[in-house]
Amino acid sequence: MSKIDPRLTEFDRKMLSAIDVLARELSGIRAGRASPNLLDSVKVDAYGSMMPLNQVGTVAVPEARLLMVQVWDKGLVKAVEKAIRDANLGVDPSADGQNVRVPIPAMNEQRRAELAKLAGKYAEDARISVRNVRRDAMDLMKKLEKDKEISEDELHGILDDVQKMTDGHIKKIDEQLAAKQKDITVV
Repeated sequence: MSKIDPRLTEFDRKMLSAIDVLARELSGIRAGRASPNLLDSVKVDAYGSMMPLNQVGTVAVPEARLLMVQVWDKGLVKAVEKAIRDANLGVDPSADGQNVRVPIPAMNEQRRAELAKLAGKYAEDARISVRNVRRDAMDLMKKLEKDKEISEDELHGILDDVQKMTDGHIKKIDEQLAAKQKDITVV
């Protein structure tokens, strides 16, 4: 799309935001290698609210296949361990004093399939977000046409632009997914 209608820039920004979220989620999927990003999506029930893990402790990589979470408040160690276990990341954390050890399992075909499926779920969530933004944009443009703020011809041109914008963002999502699946399947 060469020139985007100024009324669509906010919708384009929201679609790009969905792609950014996908990139962060995919970066948390590591194919057998320990990475602090793996725990980015973990939320801990602490002090009466759900807090990101990085606000209750420090994540370190002492070994290639081990994450270590140093919990700042000793009273939260069990909550951190439970949050990591409940995050459905395929890891089995264990408390070790004020730390939580998170061994990264070796990659077998079953684990690779699980990670590929998880990546696909993240990509589908991003596609749904982009399509929801498309729906909102189209609804707004149809309302503008109904209120006689834009002509029917303008409406059709803008709706075409919205669809092209959506297709472009869906293509980016598919490319990110393909790259992550390739990373997961490479031994």
